[in-house]
Amino acid sequence: MQKEQTISTLIEEGSSFEGRLSYSGTAKISGHFKGEIFTRDHLIISETASVSAEVEASHVILKGQFEGNIVAHQKVIMVPPANFRGTVTTPSLKIEEGVVFEGASYVPKA
Repeated sequence: MQKEQTISTLIEEGSSFEGRLSYSGTAKISGHFKGEIFTRDHLIISETASVSAEVEASHVILKGQFEGNIVAHQKVIMVPPANFRGTVTTPSLKIEEGVVFEGASYVPKA
């Protein structure tokens, strides 16, 4: 099991952000986000988050509400109570029991 990532970017519960987010390190979204997210690193969407976005990242952990598209170059993990609506493209996708998944998933050829 890998150690907990240090959070470098945080959108806390109760806050709202609209626009384009680009960062290095690990971002955790617990509030509302609408727009685009780009990173070569990690994105955590917590249980309290509501995100409507186009996402490109290395690793994505989804626990909250998400609508849009995710392109993850390494992996995506969806954990209850996640609710996903959209398209996910990644070489490794894990959807745990209890997650609501409405959409499509694509695994690119190596």
